Amino acid sequence: MFRSRAKDEKAAAVQAPVTDGKPSRDPQAPKGRPTPKRSQAQSQRRSVANTPLTRKDAAKRQREARRVQMEKQRQALAGGDERYLPARDKGPVRRFARDFVDSRFNVAEFFLPLAVVILVLSMVRVGALQSIALLLWLVVIILIVFDSLASTVRLRKRLAERFPGESTRGAVAYALMRSLQMRRLRMPKPQVKRGERP
Repeated sequence: MFRSRAKDEKAAAVQAPVTDGKPSRDPQAPKGRPTPKRSQAQSQRRSVANTPLTRKDAAKRQREARRVQMEKQRQALAGGDERYLPARDKGPVRRFARDFVDSRFNVAEFFLPLAVVILVLSMVRVGALQSIALLLWLVVIILIVFDSLASTVRLRKRLAERFPGESTRGAVAYALMRSLQMRRLRMPKPQVKRGERP
């Protein structure tokens, strides 16, 4: 009755087995989950150990993730994989606009080679050749304007037929910008042949 409380607690601690709140398990019994492979356990430990502790580490990881994403985008631009394309190239409307441009000859795609030829002709010190170069500039510009207007009208009509009720905003400008590039240099790479109806 008058014993110290500390002695009572010590005696109780000696008598009671030490448990951490979990029921004891037979060492031979299955543990209810598969043992992880060594490679998995190591990768989990590494991921915990490699958590960014500083701002510098976080920025480094972010740069690495961005590099991987850019590589995926580059491969998508070369192969046409819709999942990793940049936002400006995604969607069925943009794909149709690309196919529409790639399926036909465009005067604008020959502008750069023609510009080089015209520039060389204009540098020659012969009056007749310089006059021809000036006339060629005018003819090329007029052809590009007429071809672009005809493409715009046809593409708008085809977009209205193919995607009724959907937003096709920006698709015509996107197609015209694509038509200015030489076919070989276009990104994403052309997926249709010339003359093939998209």
